[in-house]
Amino acid sequence: MKTKLCDINAAALEKLPEFTSDKSGIGVHYVDAYIKPMNTRLADGTPVKCKRRGLKIVFSAGGKKGEGLLRRLAAGPDPVVMLEAALQEAAQVAGIELTAEDGAIFVSL
Repeated sequence: MKTKLCDINAAALEKLPEFTSDKSGIGVHYVDAYIKPMNTRLADGTPVKCKRRGLKIVFSAGGKKGEGLLRRLAAGPDPVVMLEAALQEAAQVAGIELTAEDGAIFVSL
């Protein structure tokens, strides 16, 4: 069953490297702004957390946990594409389906 996790932070686009002094190569300001609203609780009380540690994205929901890497060489230089690939990798490792549609992020546990 798909559950709405959070709305996509539209202000995160303002944090892309071309608009800030971000020299990280992976868009850390954008990544941090995008994943911040994902730290919440679902309607049934399940805690959901998403953190960035260097190049690693750690995503957990309840007892399920997965990690993904922000891979510049594999995904290209665009932080939006890199983050989407890393989030999908982390969700897949955790056994969780993660989708972004209609301005919101949904999870299926």
